[in-house]
Amino acid sequence: MYTPGRIERRSTSQVMVGDVAVGGGSDITVQSMTTTKTADVDGTLAQIYALAGAGADIVRCTCNDMAAAVGLAEIIPRSPVPIVADIHFQYKLALAALDAGVHCLRLNPGNIRKPEAIKTVAAEAKDRGVPIRIGVNGGSLDPDIERKYGLTAVALVESAKRELDYFEQVGFDDVKISVKASDVRLMVESYRLLSETVDYPLHLGVTEAGPPPAGILKATAGIATLLNEGIGDTIRYSLTADPVTEAKAGRQLLEALGLRERTGLDLIACPSCGRAEVDVIKVAADAQAALEDLGLAVQVAVMGCVVNGPGEAKGADLGIAAGRKRGHLFVRGEVVKVVPEDEMVDALVEWAKKISAEGIDVALADKDEGAAAMAEADRRAVIDDQGDDVNNSAQLVELIRKRAQRPSL
Repeated sequence: MYTPGRIERRSTSQVMVGDVAVGGGSDITVQSMTTTKTADVDGTLAQIYALAGAGADIVRCTCNDMAAAVGLAEIIPRSPVPIVADIHFQYKLALAALDAGVHCLRLNPGNIRKPEAIKTVAAEAKDRGVPIRIGVNGGSLDPDIERKYGLTAVALVESAKRELDYFEQVGFDDVKISVKASDVRLMVESYRLLSETVDYPLHLGVTEAGPPPAGILKATAGIATLLNEGIGDTIRYSLTADPVTEAKAGRQLLEALGLRERTGLDLIACPSCGRAEVDVIKVAADAQAALEDLGLAVQVAVMGCVVNGPGEAKGADLGIAAGRKRGHLFVRGEVVKVVPEDEMVDALVEWAKKISAEGIDVALADKDEGAAAMAEADRRAVIDDQGDDVNNSAQLVELIRKRAQRPSL
């Protein structure tokens, strides 16, 4: 089984958002934001609980008026995760959110520009031990910074540095920073520059990424690039979708990169080929539907070919390879059972539960005698029927070589 090397993460200071650590070598956390009116206490709490269940470690709520601040006072004591208040334009709402007991503030330097207002909020946050995220956004830069630098990485970082200067004047350094942009390359460049400039923890995101699937691709392109470089301490997918989708995407990305322990299903599947004797897309979808809600931390493979499937997916905890109207069920590449084709998904569910409850070794010890021999017989029969090279790879390679040997025109 392939074991990747650990990503060498950038060293940062640490802030505490409630009881959740951000930066300083702590686990990279997942954030999302509610879409309800914060004054709707029950509706907002329902969404916060859904987000926590989907993998969000921290949730942000808008505090856009005094009714929202009052709502926060009722929401925070009942929330399963720390709450960040999102503040725009009116600094007094930041003070009200602090009174409500929020665990963190998010301030946008582009729309709260009066130095004295910013310093007043920072001083109050310092007194209460509440961190602040400096949330720079490429779409709402301070006009004078944008005039001087244009919409560039330098402009985004300069905006953050200006805010930091105001904070330093009141002795406040309990800070995390984001420099988000909707352009992926600008976002990546901005965070790289910021990571060379400060040692504060960084909140990663591609702002206004849009609806899935394109929005997920765009956000992943930016966030994953930086995480692989060791940059980033907390992440948010900003999607035009149910925020639960954001939390799930964030958690899945961290698990895929080995930055968080797997907590749920990781289903891998082949894209199909000339050997496939089943509808791989349908079987994978059926398996996903049957396994996803079980909450089992297993990697499951769905393969359309008994010839190559078990070997290609031998790193998976569990898998099924289809052929000759049967499914070869394998654990870490070793066939443990052969089942009829219409029972493949049920077998995956049964053995996923077994592995989760009893472990890989017990599952392997429980294999059917004769399963491996039956599977090998099926494999040989498929090869006899289809040939060793069902996709004509050898023929194509020979054609390519012949073309390469022709004289140039």
